[in-house]
Parts: sequence; C-alpha cells; structure tokens
Amino acid sequence: MENKIITNHNYENNIRQLPKYLWLFQLSYVVVILIANWYDMRLIKLWFIESDGGILIFPITYIISDIITEVYGYKFARISIWLGFLYNIIFIVFGQIVTHLPSPHYALETNAIFNKLVNFNIRIIIASTFAYVVSEPINSYIMSKLKIMSSGKFMFVRFVVSTVFSGLLDSFIFGTIAFYGVFKLSYLLKFNLTLWVIKVFIEIINLPLSISLVKKVKKLEKMDIYDFDTDYNLFNLNATYDCKNNKYKF
Repeated sequence: MENKIITNHNYENNIRQLPKYLWLFQLSYVVVILIANWYDMRLIKLWFIESDGGILIFPITYIISDIITEVYGYKFARISIWLGFLYNIIFIVFGQIVTHLPSPHYALETNAIFNKLVNFNIRIIIASTFAYVVSEPINSYIMSKLKIMSSGKFMFVRFVVSTVFSGLLDSFIFGTIAFYGVFKLSYLLKFNLTLWVIKVFIEIINLPLSISLVKKVKKLEKMDIYDFDTDYNLFNLNATYDCKNNKYKF
C-alpha cells in the first residue's frame, strides 16, 4: 500500500511527499501500547489512588494519536490503529507459543511463574484490545471533525474533548472485561472512573508539550492536514491526501 500526501508550496506546483517523521510516531504509538499491556496486570497504589501500572504510560497513546491526526490526518491515524491492533495480536499469539513450549528441567520453577504471569495477562491484553479498537478510532474521529468545525482553532479543546470521550469508553470497556469477577462491582466502578480521570489529567497536564510538539512537527513536515471528504470507515486503509487537504501556511 502506498501512503502519500500531496503537498504544494504555492498551489501551482504539486509535490508528492512522504511524511518524514510519521514512522517515528507510529513506532512510538505501537511500543507504548505493548508496554502498557504488560504493566496493566500490576495493580498500584499512589496515595489514595488505586489503578493498574499501565495507566502510567497508556495515556501517551492518546497524545501520540492526537499528534498524528492533527498533523497527518485521520487516515494515517487509522493506519496506526491497525498497526497497534496487529502487534497486540502478535503479542498474544507468541505469548501462547512460548508458554506452551517444553521447558528445561532446571528452569521449571521460574518458567512456571512466567507462564502464570503471561496467561493471566492474556485476559488483560484481550480487554485492552477490545477497548483500544473502540476508543482509538473515536478519539481520532473527534479530533478530525472538531478540527474542521473549528477551522483549526482551539487545538487544546480538540485534544481534551477527544480524550474525555474516548478515555471514558476505553476505561470502562477495559476495566470491566479485565477485572469483572475479580473486583466487587462497587470497587470496579471506582477503578474504571479512576482510570478515566487519570487519562484526562495526563492529557491536560501535557497540553503545553503536545501543542508545542504539534506546531514543530507541522513546520518540519510542512503539513497541516484537514480531513475534507475523508471516508471514516475503519476498514478503509486508503491513506492518500490531495493538496487541498493540506492547509499549512508556508
């Protein structure tokens, strides 16, 4: 599949240009998702807040997704979402392969501990994958639509509003699938709400950094993509934009 954005400096000469730094954001996005999934099974307590370990890093996926959508457009964010989903599946499959392979006699005890951790983590990863597939496209969709509606103004509003809605869905889908039957319902509700609040809080405190980074990336890439006439179907993998979609002011 050929991913291209058509950009131009004077709207007279069209230049076909591959994004220079998109790969870095997509790679970071996938790596953060995988790391968060591994730490999700470790519950933590900071002062009066109880949550899972993955919450410390997972909100970064929203920030990266916001940057991809804001600079490169929803189509590239959609590709990133599918990449994250693909490597989640690979993570699950290879985890099962490794835990079912024969073990040397001298490693039986340590391997048994590892297998137990991996097998418990499968439920966490499945829960995370379901939540991810629902929430991430909504996050990018809201970002994309609000950008068009606001004519590119109020970037901070797009970042926060998209995280409020997508983070709510992600937290309750993930928490319910991962820990239903493990926690009492009253505690599960509190746990899910805590996940949501932390995600929104991390988004808000990182706004100055996120907005500054977006502006720098737009300048470096000479891109500011608007999703005019974009097909938001999640299964449409087209990632080509015309010059009219790029509103970067040269």
